[in-house]
Amino acid sequence: MRQKAIVTVFFLMILLLVACTNTSPQKLKAVGLEEQVPQEEKDGPIRIGFSMDTLLEERWLRDRELFKEAVEALGAEVEIVAANGDDALQISQAEALIQSGIDLLVIVPHNAEATATIVHKAHLAGIQVIAYDRLVKNANIDLYVSFDNERVGEMQAEAITALVPKGNYVFIGGAITDNNAHLLKKGVFNILRPYIERGDITIVYDQWTKDWTPVNAQANMEEALRTTNKQIDAVIAANDATAGGVIQALTVAGLAGQLPVAGQDADLAGVQRIVMGTQTMTVYKPIQILSQKIAELAVAMARGEDVLAEWKVNNGKIEVPSVLLTPIAVDRNNVESTVIADGFHASKDVYQATSKE
Repeated sequence: MRQKAIVTVFFLMILLLVACTNTSPQKLKAVGLEEQVPQEEKDGPIRIGFSMDTLLEERWLRDRELFKEAVEALGAEVEIVAANGDDALQISQAEALIQSGIDLLVIVPHNAEATATIVHKAHLAGIQVIAYDRLVKNANIDLYVSFDNERVGEMQAEAITALVPKGNYVFIGGAITDNNAHLLKKGVFNILRPYIERGDITIVYDQWTKDWTPVNAQANMEEALRTTNKQIDAVIAANDATAGGVIQALTVAGLAGQLPVAGQDADLAGVQRIVMGTQTMTVYKPIQILSQKIAELAVAMARGEDVLAEWKVNNGKIEVPSVLLTPIAVDRNNVESTVIADGFHASKDVYQATSKE
C-alpha cells in the first residue's frame, strides 16, 4: 500500500509539471493577462491612426503637425488621413486604417452621427477609438478629449454682452453636423437667455454655417444684413473662420469695426483682425496642450495602460469618459500674454497687417 501511495503521488507531480509548462498565450489572453505584456515584446512600434475631417483650415493643419510630433516623440508611429468634409471618404479612409492593423484610432469627425459606424467597425477589429476635439454621437466611443466647448460659447457671449447689454444680435453658427457647433450654441444661449427673457436682447438672425466655411458664413451675414435692414448691434460667430466671413460682409456694407464680433480658435487671421479692430475677441484653445494630451492618452491606451478621465459627456448612447481642457478668452488687452507669449503666433505675424497700413 505504501508503494502504491508513493507511485500515485509521483504520477500526480508529473501531471502538475506538464500542466505548468504548457501554459499558452491564448490562456493568458483568456484571463486578461496579455494586456500586461511590455510593448517592447510586441512586434514593431505602436501605430496610431488619425482620421481627420479636414485640412482646409489653418487650425487643423497645426493639429496634424503637433499631433504627429507628439506621437513620434513617444516612440510610436502615426498614419494621418483627411477627408476634407466628405463623410463617405472619411468612413472609407478609417476602414483602410483599421484594416492596416493600427493599434488605436483617433478621429476628428466631420459628421458626428455618420462616424458612429467607424467606431463600430474599429471595435469589431478590437481597436479602441478616441474622439479628438469633436464628439462622435450615438456610439460606444472609448474616450473624448476636447476643450469645454460649452464654456467657449459662454465666454463669447459674456464678452459681447459686456459691451452690448441691449440690442439686436446675430448668431452665425457652425456646421449643423458637428456636435461642437451645438455645444457652442448652447453655451452662447446659456448667457443670452436671461437678456432675451428680459427683452434686452433680440435674436434677429440665427443660422448654421455649412461646413464652417467663411464663404457660407458671409452669405449668412449678407442675408442677416438684408433681412434686418442693417439693424444689428452685435454678432457672435461660431469660430474665427466664420467670423472672417461675417467681417467680409460687414466690410462690404461699410460696418466693419462698428459692431462687436466674437469668434473662437485664435486663428492667425482672427487675431490679426482683433489687433486691427474689426473682430472683438476670440477663444484660445491651446492646441499644443490638446494634441500632446491626446497623443499621450492614445499611446498609453494602445499599450493597454489605464488612463484617467474625470468627466462624462453624454453622446446620445453612453456617458463617454472625457478629458476636458480649459479655454482662454482673448481680446486686444491680452493678445501679448496669451497667444504670443505661448508661441502660438509670432508677434511679427500678428501685427503684420497693421504694419502695412
